[in-house]
Amino acid sequence: MSRTIALAICLTGVPAPVPAARAQTAATPPAPQQTAGKVVLDSSSRIIATLEKRRSEFQASPAALKQYVNSEFDRLFDRDYAARLVLGVHGRGAADTEVKLFADAMAENLMGRYGTSLLDFDDKLRVRVKSETPLPGGRGVRVASEFLRSNGAPVPVDYLMRNTGGQWKVFDVMVEGISYVQTFKTQFDAPLRQKSIAQVAADLRNGNLQAGGSN
Repeated sequence: MSRTIALAICLTGVPAPVPAARAQTAATPPAPQQTAGKVVLDSSSRIIATLEKRRSEFQASPAALKQYVNSEFDRLFDRDYAARLVLGVHGRGAADTEVKLFADAMAENLMGRYGTSLLDFDDKLRVRVKSETPLPGGRGVRVASEFLRSNGAPVPVDYLMRNTGGQWKVFDVMVEGISYVQTFKTQFDAPLRQKSIAQVAADLRNGNLQAGGSN
C-alpha cells in the first residue's frame, strides 16, 4: 500500500521543502485559476508521460530520478500542513521549523524506500477524475479519481486539497479509502509519545524508523 501511496503522491507533485513562514497578503487567498480536479488530471498526465519517456534514464541514474521527483514535489503538495495533521496533538505549539524538519524527513524516508518503484508502474496507466466535492467546514475539496490499469480493477484514489495563495494544494491522499495522513498519524503516535519531533525526524533520516512500515 505504501508503494501505491508513493505513486499517488508523486502523480500530483509532492513538494520539496518550502519556507516555514509565508507572508500573507490577504485574509482570503485569491481564487485558483483552475479547478482542483483539472490540477490533478493535468499533473498526473504530465508525470506519467515523463516517467515513461525517461524510464531508461531514471533506471540508470537514481540521482536523476530523485532530482525529477524533488522538482515535482515543489508544485502541489502542502507538505508542512500535512505534517501538522500527521503530528496531531504532538504538534501543538511546535515551531514551524520543527514541523518542516519532520515533514522533510518523512517524505525523504518514504520516497527513499519507494521512489524507484515509481518506474515499475504499468505503462498503460491512466488517471480519471470522477468528481470534485466540497469538504465540510470550508476546508477545501475532495477530488475523487481512479488509476486505470491495463490489468486489474481500477484503484480509487482521492485527493484532499485546499486553496492556499491562489493554488490548489494537496494535503492528504486516500488510496482505496486509506488516508495517508491517518496512516502516518497512527504510526508515529507511539514514537512521538516517547521522543521529541526532532528525535523522530532523526530516526527517519537514519533509517531507524521507516515511514509506512512494511509494504
